Amino acid sequence: MSTACEMKKPCQIEAKTFDHLQGLDGISQEQLEQHYKLYNGYVANVNKWMENMNKLEPGSQEWNEVKRRFGFEINGVVLHDLYFSNMKPNGGDLPQGSKLMTTITEQFGSYDNWLADFKATGKMRGIGWVITYQCCHSNKLVNVWVSDHENGHPAGFTPVLVMDVWEHAFTVDYKPTEKGTYIDAFFKNINWAEVESRLA
Repeated sequence: MSTACEMKKPCQIEAKTFDHLQGLDGISQEQLEQHYKLYNGYVANVNKWMENMNKLEPGSQEWNEVKRRFGFEINGVVLHDLYFSNMKPNGGDLPQGSKLMTTITEQFGSYDNWLADFKATGKMRGIGWVITYQCCHSNKLVNVWVSDHENGHPAGFTPVLVMDVWEHAFTVDYKPTEKGTYIDAFFKNINWAEVESRLA
């Protein structure tokens, strides 16, 4: 069956709304509004890419540069979708006895070991993402640093918990040197049920 994309009609994606995030602890509504604007920019850029790509001559300099940009733009949409979706007000602690807690404890020795590894990854210098992935081969969990949006993803692994550590994610509320404080705030607002639902 031919898809709209295969028939060279523009494929459009829609920006999601995240009204459920009002009232986060330590992440202000102003911070979120600024972040939503950025996210909506990625959605607009992906739609522009899809609409215009087949108008360019394959192999031309413009085609080459636009083609290289797609991973950055589409992952900017996907990662923000996952990030906003894995937060909620009053997130609380990961429930004892949950599938995710059991998996983390078995694989890292304790929740605290996993948490220390995740936070230390987030505090590394640079901009990017910290993602707990589930390996597509072994089902093991691993905390990974992803630079930009497109560099560093292990192919075929499933994102489980996604944290944005680009400065735009926190510098309305915190200084650039206070990334650790932002990370602590992020952990107060995790939607653990959503995160656990991503496990295989």
